Amino acid sequence: MSLDESELPRTEAEWRVRLSPEEYRVLREHGTERPWTGEYVDTKTPGLYHCRACGARLYASDTKFDSHCGWPSFDDALPGAVKEIEDRSLGMVRTEIRCARCDSHLGHVFRGEGFTPKDTRHCVNSVSIRLEPNET
Repeated sequence: MSLDESELPRTEAEWRVRLSPEEYRVLREHGTERPWTGEYVDTKTPGLYHCRACGARLYASDTKFDSHCGWPSFDDALPGAVKEIEDRSLGMVRTEIRCARCDSHLGHVFRGEGFTPKDTRHCVNSVSIRLEPNET
């Protein structure tokens, strides 16, 4: 499922060919899908969530929780899977999360909200991820 390093696009033009227009807007242009519209908002299926752009493993389904914010929420990423970047867009300071492998935008991380014992919410666009269900 994960692209080999040599298969990763090297230019934005190559990413445009590989991704749908909506995937490109969110993953490469740091967009956001409308709340409550993503395919994984309410998903409870056990498995692993991968980066939709490069296939890297990002989140285990057992870290997903209902935050009622309109986007899939996870309280932790797999070790080394995401990187955090300060985001000062929209007149506020937030922390953007990107795939550590291909630098694609996933969403934002918030801390101190009290939703989980880890007190962290990775608010992720469904279009940025793809679920690989566990084999039954």
